[in-house]
Amino acid sequence: MIDIFQPSHPAMTIHFSVMTYNVHSCIGMDGKVSPLRIAEVIAHYDPDIVALQELDAGLTRSDLVDQAHLIAKSLEMSYHFHSSIQVEEGDYGNAILSRFPIHLVKGGALPTHPVNKNLERRGAVWAEVELKGIRVQVVATHLGLNRRERMCQANALTGPDWLGHPDCLPPVILCGDFNALPGSFVYRHFIRSLNDAHRKGRGRRLKGTWPVRLPLMRIDYLFVTPDITVRRISAHRTPLTMAASDHLPLVAALELS
Repeated sequence: MIDIFQPSHPAMTIHFSVMTYNVHSCIGMDGKVSPLRIAEVIAHYDPDIVALQELDAGLTRSDLVDQAHLIAKSLEMSYHFHSSIQVEEGDYGNAILSRFPIHLVKGGALPTHPVNKNLERRGAVWAEVELKGIRVQVVATHLGLNRRERMCQANALTGPDWLGHPDCLPPVILCGDFNALPGSFVYRHFIRSLNDAHRKGRGRRLKGTWPVRLPLMRIDYLFVTPDITVRRISAHRTPLTMAASDHLPLVAALELS
C-alpha cells in the first residue's frame, strides 16, 4: 500500500487540465467510427493531458486505423499507447496524450480473475509528463467488469509495480474507467491515499459519466495526490459528446502550488 504523499517541490503555482475519456473504439452512438470526432471533443475542452481508454489500432471494425496516433496527430500532442489485448490482427488498449514533454515509464497488464482466466485482459500505462519543470506521474487504466477481478487490479495498481514504485513520486494522477461506483471496494481502496477529484472540486454537482444517454453512473475517475489542488471538474454532456462515445469525458482544472 502506498503512503500518504507529501509535497516536495518549492512554492510555485502551475495551472493545468486533465481529461479522462473512454472513447468506445471511437464508435459513436450513431454507429459511425470517427477518431476525428473524438479529437473534436478533446480540442473543444483543450486539456493539457488526456487519458483515453478503449482505443483500436489496426482493427477491421475501425477501418484498420491507429486511433491513438490519428487523434494525437490531429491535436498536435505527443502520446504513448499500450495494448491491453490483441484482437484479430490488431491491438486494443489505453493511451496518454500530452501537450508537454512526455516520457513512457511503463505499460503493462493487470491481474485477471483468480479463477476465471478467460475474462478480457486489462492493462495500464504510466507516463511522466514534464509540466513546466515539475515531473507529474500519470497512470491511466481501464479495470475489468468482474468485482473480484477489479479488487485484484486495484491492489496491483497501489502495489510496488505502479503507484507504490519508488519512481512514482508525487505529484501523481491516476485516472480512467474503473467500472466501479463510489462506495465500492475499488473506490474505497484508492481514496485511502489519493483524493477523488470530484470530492475536491468546486462548482456544479458532478453527475455520472455512463451511459451517455442517461449518465446515472459515475465510473470514470480522476484520483490525485494531496499536493494537487482541484479547481473545477465536470462531465460534459453536449450534443457532440452524446454522439461521439458511450461515455462522457471527465475534465478537471488542476493546480500545483
